[in-house]
Amino acid sequence: MAKQTIKDLDFKGKKALVRVDFNVPQTKDGEVSDDRRIRSALPTLTHILDQGGSLILVSHLGRPKGDPEADAAFRMDKVAARLQELIGRPVQKADDTVGPDAQAKCAALKPGEIVVLENVRFNKGEKKGDPEFAKQLAGLADCYVNDAFGTCHRDEASMLAVPEQFPSDQRAIGLLVEKELQILDQLLGQPKPPMIAVMGGAKVSDKIGVIESLLKKVDKLLIGGAMTYTFLKAQGHSIGMSRCEEDRLDVAQHLLKLGGDKIVLPQDHLVTTSLDPNEAKTTVIEGSDLPEGQIGIDIGPKTAEAYAEIIRNAGTVVWNGPMGKFEDEPFRKGTIAVAEAMAASPAVTAVGGGETAEAVEQFGLADKVSHVSTGGGAFLEALEGKSFNSLRVIPDRD
Repeated sequence: MAKQTIKDLDFKGKKALVRVDFNVPQTKDGEVSDDRRIRSALPTLTHILDQGGSLILVSHLGRPKGDPEADAAFRMDKVAARLQELIGRPVQKADDTVGPDAQAKCAALKPGEIVVLENVRFNKGEKKGDPEFAKQLAGLADCYVNDAFGTCHRDEASMLAVPEQFPSDQRAIGLLVEKELQILDQLLGQPKPPMIAVMGGAKVSDKIGVIESLLKKVDKLLIGGAMTYTFLKAQGHSIGMSRCEEDRLDVAQHLLKLGGDKIVLPQDHLVTTSLDPNEAKTTVIEGSDLPEGQIGIDIGPKTAEAYAEIIRNAGTVVWNGPMGKFEDEPFRKGTIAVAEAMAASPAVTAVGGGETAEAVEQFGLADKVSHVSTGGGAFLEALEGKSFNSLRVIPDRD
């Protein structure tokens, strides 16, 4: 059932509390290094402003520990400044979330104006789902919009207890969350065949549930990244000094048995003796056994071409997790090959959040795939078929 969206609400003269996901990557000095999540929220924010509403934006940033000095890098000032550049309107920044400054700025808010509240995780009540904190936060606005897909799998106050403070007809999802749910409906409903999943990253343990779920739907599951070597060791192969989850070999064996010939492992590997890109001397090893002292760092060229061919001929492709240590130039060819194949494929192509989204953005291919999810953990949990309480409290559309 489709959820009530911002198209169903009248924002004229109303203050909209919009839960956004502005948890953006930062440089060491706190500057925004990747503004994709801010840009992704702009259609929702612009719609509300164009309808005569005003915006009270709430987000978390980083993982503050409660130490004001150490947490200074997680203040929302530079995020608010970047939003102002992107949206082309003045953006005020409150120095607290529900305190005197936030209350004063929100009370004075006029149609067309924007306030960004301080990092919501600076308040202990956020993680605890505290009802009193939620009541204070909700009291700043007239209606609530959830446009933070990346946090939809969490029952924090701003995601669950806050919307519950508003009448049901004053709760909605934003355009970004709507798009995420539409893509997931395609992936989980009746995807166009053949359906291919590409899974990379470091750990099998992070993706057990989603791999089990996908194996019921996909025609092929292509494996890359460091998790490759847990699977290979589970098959009895030598993996040199490659990363391996020794305590998950039984899980890997279970998944291999469950998947049968659906699971495709690399047929060649880029290996190195050092993870330092400046010192790395790379070679390509064919087959499934790696020599002693070598570290598998990326899929090899034959695997990259084989995976690309499968992707180009797919009807639906979902990808989560890089094929290698893509952040370093010598180790990114496999990830680039998959990204380019996704961009060139006529299939419905969905890229899971986190590192994979960063990779396609970095390679300039984000606009050439069907969808790049803003959620990492939320995207994976949704693919498992899990439902989210944060969406349960948003009414279904009539």
